[in-house]
Amino acid sequence: MSIHEFRIDIPQADLDDLTQRLSRVRWTNELPDGGTDYGVPLEYLQSLVQRWRDDYDWRAWEARLNQYPQFTTTIDGQNVHFLHVRSPEPDATPLLLTHGWPTTVVEYLDVIDRLSDPRAHGGDPADAFHLVIPSVPGFGFSGHTTERGWNRYRVARAWAELMSRLGYERYGAHGNDGGSLISPEVGRCDPDHVLGVHVTQVFSFPSGDPAELEGLSEEDRKRVEFLGWWTENGGAYDKLQSTAPQTLSHALADSPVGQLGWNAQLLGANLDPDYVLTNTMIYWLTNTAASSARLYYEDFHATDKPTEPTTVPLGLANFAWDFQSIRVFAERDHKNIVSWNTYDTGSHFAAHDAPDLLTDDIRTFFRRVS
Repeated sequence: MSIHEFRIDIPQADLDDLTQRLSRVRWTNELPDGGTDYGVPLEYLQSLVQRWRDDYDWRAWEARLNQYPQFTTTIDGQNVHFLHVRSPEPDATPLLLTHGWPTTVVEYLDVIDRLSDPRAHGGDPADAFHLVIPSVPGFGFSGHTTERGWNRYRVARAWAELMSRLGYERYGAHGNDGGSLISPEVGRCDPDHVLGVHVTQVFSFPSGDPAELEGLSEEDRKRVEFLGWWTENGGAYDKLQSTAPQTLSHALADSPVGQLGWNAQLLGANLDPDYVLTNTMIYWLTNTAASSARLYYEDFHATDKPTEPTTVPLGLANFAWDFQSIRVFAERDHKNIVSWNTYDTGSHFAAHDAPDLLTDDIRTFFRRVS
């Protein structure tokens, strides 16, 4: 039950080792006309590595993270690292923020101050949140998982225990990517304490019944077509991590450039390079390539998957360059959707590239369910 203060302080020897490895990278080959259809392009990765080696400042990002209170505790035998940022507003609503892969708690750095202190950002103090931002077990500073079974459902139960341990009787949950899978399960396993669940994707897919597709609108048919395209062309990480996470992890644990290339397939070229590098740095410095990938395997092989829909209030903020959620399928899996908003900007990492829009959507949703 004990909670310990935590501060990030990476040994200089680890940073020196990284510098040496980056100085002797052996590049792969690429076809002259090779593009993103083959995966992460060589030229893009080389530009990132040059910045990583010559200009990137880990200590500055370490200091930025350390300006927020951090802690660790043990839940269900697993170390859990988390940021706990209490609002200056005493009546603020507790809010749990969950990242996914290939990000870390860094995903939420651009919304922490907006959410916790709206008064200082031109907002209504009634919209303030006390923030709890944990590192998913197996990711980053939570460290390796040491046994089987850490799927989304077990993580959700751990989050419910964490919020109870922090003394929060009523709280909200928000998630992106893997966090959009975990957060609804927090509502499912702790409905008496969860006010509502807000996500940036609702991962509800066709069941395989042809009749289910007959009544779809033209827009939703295009979304289904995109799902098929993505599964065939963009889901390599999902397939491998769901079936053989250890295989590639041997290489990722030994090569920072390999780790960067693997993470960059989702992080992409349109994000701030330092955001890409900092998220990757945390995987590298904590050597959590394998244990983070195991979340996919454990989810894919879970035997305790619920079959009933969730009932806690659910809200969606769906951004333009992201997985496009399909409401008719979402309503099959979630019986209490109270908010469904789509935006013509922002990406899969909206907390970073559309922080104001995401913040406003979260505030509006929790005003409605509080």
